[in-house]
Amino acid sequence: MSYKVALNFEDGVTRFIEVDSGETVADAAYRQGINIPLDCRDGACGACKCFAEAGHYDLGDNYIEDALSEAEKAEGLVLTCQMRLESDCVLRIPASSDVCKTAQASYEAVISDVRPLSPSVIALSIKGASLARLSFLPGQYVNLRVPGSDQTRAYSFSSLPQDGEVSFLIRNVPGGLMSGYLSQQARAGDAMTLTGPLGSFYLREIRRPLLMLAGGTGLAPFTAMLEKIAESGSAYPLHLIYGVTHDADLVEMDRLQEFAARIPTFSFTVCVASPESHYPQKGYVTQHIKPHHLNDGEVDIYLCGPPPMVEAVNGFLREQGIQPANFHYEKFAASV
Repeated sequence: MSYKVALNFEDGVTRFIEVDSGETVADAAYRQGINIPLDCRDGACGACKCFAEAGHYDLGDNYIEDALSEAEKAEGLVLTCQMRLESDCVLRIPASSDVCKTAQASYEAVISDVRPLSPSVIALSIKGASLARLSFLPGQYVNLRVPGSDQTRAYSFSSLPQDGEVSFLIRNVPGGLMSGYLSQQARAGDAMTLTGPLGSFYLREIRRPLLMLAGGTGLAPFTAMLEKIAESGSAYPLHLIYGVTHDADLVEMDRLQEFAARIPTFSFTVCVASPESHYPQKGYVTQHIKPHHLNDGEVDIYLCGPPPMVEAVNGFLREQGIQPANFHYEKFAASV
């Protein structure tokens, strides 16, 4: 038996390794060419100390207090030279990928589908044999190279991998290099290169109610997260508030309804900011956050949207006197 471990480095790079049953995480990483911090291998120095964000494991008792205290262990810190897995795991590595002598993985694929979902959103799906080995944490992004150029653009996955295929929701930016290619030139079968995965915005283990806040194509990482949650379920309430500027910007509504049918604890609210909107719920995302969504602060908030939205939500939480248990956010700005 083996387990999969996501190693998240300080510079945002994520690499996945396979750890055999009974093998330490440190040994598995070095076996696969990733030099995570390590010195003694005996649980004596603490050089390999990392933070476990998810997963079950056994640290044994062959390490000393100076290397890992009981208080640190209770907080989720681990020694990778002593860590033997009992499930898949996510580790935060206190070093850059460069220092650990690893790099972003690169994949070759072709376009399997490209189509406008609205005047402002393009759906892109790519497929390839190399994507069969692609792993990422729901919510992360990848850099896509714009065909015919040496430039890349960052996009969050909007789906989990399925038969070597992944999907994205891409904002149609007027004059945008990628937008122009996708809306005017792209055809099924065109080659694309992607590197990643990247980012610290991803779904953690669900330990309390979640509030998800999406602005525009910031919906993409949440649909990937909801796919993952639909597979395993959640005993905690999950609520998504999805805001756009105009009625025509609304996309993936049927998909959200499907998630609500598949996940009994999931609900969602949609709002449109334009005063000319005919949609029943108008205004901004913050106007639709209710007290029960915040659960007196015992809530994990995930937010993906443009910088003004992130600032507005931060201001709203301060006004409400709410300090959430965890607040994860991803700011994005349109690139031409």
